[in-house]
Amino acid sequence: MSLARRIAALFRAKAHRVLDSAEDPREVLDYSYSRQLELLNQVRRGVADVATSRKRVELQLSQLRESAARLEEQARQALSLGKEEIARQALTRRATALSRADELQGQYASLQEEENRLTAASRRLQAKVEAFRTHKEVIKATYTTAEAHTRISESVTGLSEEMGDVGLAVQRAEDRTAQLQARAGALDELLASGVLEDATLPAGRDDLQAQLEGAVAGGDIDEQLDRMKRELHAAPASAALPTAPTPSAPAAESTPSAPSAESTSPVLSTESTAGERRDQEGTS
Repeated sequence: MSLARRIAALFRAKAHRVLDSAEDPREVLDYSYSRQLELLNQVRRGVADVATSRKRVELQLSQLRESAARLEEQARQALSLGKEEIARQALTRRATALSRADELQGQYASLQEEENRLTAASRRLQAKVEAFRTHKEVIKATYTTAEAHTRISESVTGLSEEMGDVGLAVQRAEDRTAQLQARAGALDELLASGVLEDATLPAGRDDLQAQLEGAVAGGDIDEQLDRMKRELHAAPASAALPTAPTPSAPAAESTPSAPSAESTSPVLSTESTAGERRDQEGTS
């Protein structure tokens, strides 16, 4: 095989593959049906033309027969008047008209036969076209159902291109999310261990300063808790002491007694100790 033939065969194979992939059987069936309708219309036009010719021949034949009958009557009138020559001419014309009528009679029979043949062919073709139309609709419905079923199956099983792209995108998003979560956890561990510094802290503050402040805040809270416990223990003891009424005192308003130095001294000493500690931490 020469190079040119191989190139031509390869081109035909590629073109056939492209056309086969682009071809839609439903469109092909519709085109075939339209072509059959065109052929049926051509046959019907042929039947109409033959019928028109037959009708024209029939009119001519009728005119010739009427002419022959009129010429025969004229020949009889000429003979009755003793005009033999005129009668001869009328009979000659009558014979020509009858001869022409015989020819037209043969044409009329031929046209009648052709019309009957075309009419039968038109009916057979119309029946075939109707059967093809029904078969075409069944094939189109079956093809559409199969195509829809294939698309649904591909979508469900994830074999279609769109579903494949969506699956890849979801997989990439999950991988990216896991990577970001791992990075965030590593950074938190490095910040907690002191390997990395927190850029959001003010200048001059480090992790040690933050730990000292947390310890001081915890000590203040512990002192407040101890103070509140002492107050709660002191309240029931003061409520248990009896108060002896003085009979000589009038029923006037009693003046509240000032708190003793012993009851307020623990609170004041605790608050002063916490204040001195804050001053020392601020100085340091």
